[in-house]
Amino acid sequence: MKRRFSKNSPALRVKSVILRPVMLRRLLLISAPVGLLLASCQKETQVEKANREGILLVGNSAEPKALDHQLVTGVIESKIITSLFEGLVSDDASQDGAAPPGAATSWTHNDAMTEWVFHLQPEGKWSDGAPVTAHDFVFSYHRLLHPDFAGPYAEMLYFIEGAEDFNKGKVTDFSQVGVTAVDDFTLRVKLREPVPYLPALTRHYTWFPVPRHVVLQHGKMTDRFTKWSTREHLVGNGAFKIKEWRFHDFIEVTRNPYHWDAANVGLNGIRFFPIENPYTETRAFLSGQLHTTYQLPSDLIRSVKEKDAHYLRQEPYVGTTFIRLNTTRPALSDSRVRQALSLTLDREQICEHIMEGFFPTASLTPKMGDYVPEPKLSFHPEKARALLAEAGFPNGDGFPVFSLMIARPAARAGAEAVQAMWKKHLNIRVNIQNRDWGSYMSAQQSLNFDMASAGWIGDYLDPTTFLNMWTAGNGNNNTGWSDPRYEALLREAALKADPTERFALFRQAESLLMDAQPILPISHYTRNYLLRSEVKGWHPLLLDNHPWNTIHLKR
Repeated sequence: MKRRFSKNSPALRVKSVILRPVMLRRLLLISAPVGLLLASCQKETQVEKANREGILLVGNSAEPKALDHQLVTGVIESKIITSLFEGLVSDDASQDGAAPPGAATSWTHNDAMTEWVFHLQPEGKWSDGAPVTAHDFVFSYHRLLHPDFAGPYAEMLYFIEGAEDFNKGKVTDFSQVGVTAVDDFTLRVKLREPVPYLPALTRHYTWFPVPRHVVLQHGKMTDRFTKWSTREHLVGNGAFKIKEWRFHDFIEVTRNPYHWDAANVGLNGIRFFPIENPYTETRAFLSGQLHTTYQLPSDLIRSVKEKDAHYLRQEPYVGTTFIRLNTTRPALSDSRVRQALSLTLDREQICEHIMEGFFPTASLTPKMGDYVPEPKLSFHPEKARALLAEAGFPNGDGFPVFSLMIARPAARAGAEAVQAMWKKHLNIRVNIQNRDWGSYMSAQQSLNFDMASAGWIGDYLDPTTFLNMWTAGNGNNNTGWSDPRYEALLREAALKADPTERFALFRQAESLLMDAQPILPISHYTRNYLLRSEVKGWHPLLLDNHPWNTIHLKR
């Protein structure tokens, strides 16, 4: 039952503190890209001009950390990368489960689904005209998995036989890894376990190829952040190629004439704007400077529904927000403390008053098909205080002052609510620390933080996309926590062909994770954003992976 609150309730007091600066942010254009500010003075809006030119204008939240897709882990980067590169299998414009051809024209597998053969497009070319071959894919997987390269998302390839052992240095001969170029246009992949959803996996950018001939022009295979992925040298196999990169202004891509399906690409180009402030982004959209936004702040949903409902999109999105804890920190290394922090989060209150359109969660993983996780999370301040006292901090006495790190202005309201709840129920103080996107990501990867407001969007529609990352050494774990029992359950589940047995083991593993609480899940996502009616070929998708090559603009 949904709880109601009086005017003097803590929930509404928290909201009143939060929304005053928000009201100011609605009126100000802060941190807007130069191009958008200049455009506001023109008689013809940027959208009208872009419609004539066939250029899609996209709000993309922040400057990407890199365009070398083997060095990044974020959604922000993926939006640009998927325009420049293409995996073996493509995304479908309207069906989540469909698997149209990408860099491969077709694929087959054995009965056990442990060996797959992909037949590449014979007309597939890089944006410099060089052919895309199976050898490029082998080179790419070798590079991402090489221990010296230290790819942060290497675990996405662990489904390949021998990949994990090679990545962890247990095997040094890459020929022992189950990926082979049979010839220039035939790629064979051997897996360590049955993976019926492999085609969906290859749509993730970790499975995309890099151009071997260009990477090696600018350094060794294992060199990181070299010039091969700068604007002047970047070569991709996607429907678009990079045209311009103005730092903190925009990245523009234009049609790639060498793409195998170039004749059917509907856009002449895409311009990605790194607008970090979502209120600025909303203002830019409503003034005719963007075709679509990265997000819509929760507190603006009601006003948009009243005045501009035809622009509003609210769609299911496979993702979870949470607070990531650095369990190597004093106090946070104690599971009783982590449980106390979790038990004093009133998730229903946060979603109802601050994160409108999101849904409170009792688990990490959203319901996915027949997988329904066991509800483990609850709001129980009295039990939380007892656990904190048992851990040596009665009434919060002696508890360290930690910082909760955020990367976007829209995250501040939720962070302030969490801050207030912990002060009220546990008498502990937590500061809020704002970071730019790059330093926010780097701090987590180096465990140079206390707590971080975070989220995870599924890479594919299977529970493993949420559960596999909390293993030892995983580049997206970033909590300092691991448990051999948890990993053993995941390994056992991977060998089960029967979905019922597989999901039962996943539920056990997730239950163990939620007891340990290295992360504090808060809500499941709803994708709230704005989209103009001129954009055609754009449909609701659970993973929000809209294939850029199928989109066009109505002039």
